[in-house]
Parts: sequence; structure tokens; C-alpha cells
Amino acid sequence: MRLIKSLVLVGIMLFAFTLTAQNKKDRKIMNDAKRAKKTLLKADSGLERFFDKSAGYVLFPNVGKGGFIIGGASGNGVLYEGGEAAGMAGLKKLNVGLQAGGQAIIEIIFFETAVDLERFKEGKFQFAAETSAVALKSGIAFNAKYKDGVAVFALPKAGLMADASVGGQKFSYRPF
Repeated sequence: MRLIKSLVLVGIMLFAFTLTAQNKKDRKIMNDAKRAKKTLLKADSGLERFFDKSAGYVLFPNVGKGGFIIGGASGNGVLYEGGEAAGMAGLKKLNVGLQAGGQAIIEIIFFETAVDLERFKEGKFQFAAETSAVALKSGIAFNAKYKDGVAVFALPKAGLMADASVGGQKFSYRPF
């Protein structure tokens, strides 16, 4: 009986540690990600099949992009596996080329298989230089397909920028 009580106590302590391990910034990003998911589904209900059938996805609710000749993008997000938050992710991009303006977007990357998801988690994931996100408009996600194990969607929140590429993005991942 004493062993059972000890195991229960250890379990409660581990659970409490997990809850406090997420700092204030992580909790804000997670709340933003929940709102962004609702916004994405409102913009295009066809995304529901990606949420339901993907091995996982990473949702960046606030990606800032900007540049004039030299540009960049940066954002923080949440990685979901089996519908549950599994860790935090970061996105960085630096590029040179024909571009102008600034923009805030929601970006989501769906992983088709567990192998594709593991590549992301292990830091072995990056886009080819010419890869672009599908800009969401109502109904467009119904016909979208995975390419090389991923499907990428972007929804502009504010601003205007003449660049829709996601190629060259670098990612980081930190599990909970």
C-alpha cells in the first residue's frame, strides 16, 4: 500500500512539473495557436481533413515576414502529434531576391506520415528553395495534396508582401 501511495505521489509531482515546465511565453503561443486553428478552419473548412488525417502538424500563429531585396521571416509555434501539443517550434528564414513589403501570417505545416513528423522533430526537415505555401481562400484546401510528405498553408493576417515562398525556412523543436 505504501508503494502505491509513493507511485501516485511521484505521478502527481511529474504531472505538476510538466504543467509548470511551460513558461508564460509558451502558454501565450499555445493560446494563439488554438485561436489560429479556429481562424484557419473558418477561412477554409477543407482543412478539417488535414487536421483529422495527418500524423501531426506544426502551427505558427504569428509569423512576421518582411523585406526589401533582403528579407526574412520569424515565428514561434506549437507541434501537435495525434491532436495533442507535443512541443514548441521555431521558424526562421533569411533570403535575398525580388521582394518588398511586410506581412503577418498564420502558417501551418501538416505531416502526412509519422516518418515525416519525426524528420521535423529530429531537425532533419527543411523546404526546398522553390517551395511555396498554399495561400488559403475558401474552398482551396479541398483539392490540396501532400507534396514530399507535407502540406503547407498560409493565411495572411495583415500587411502586403510580394513573396509567398517558404523555401529556405529553418526550424527548431523543443519537446515538452
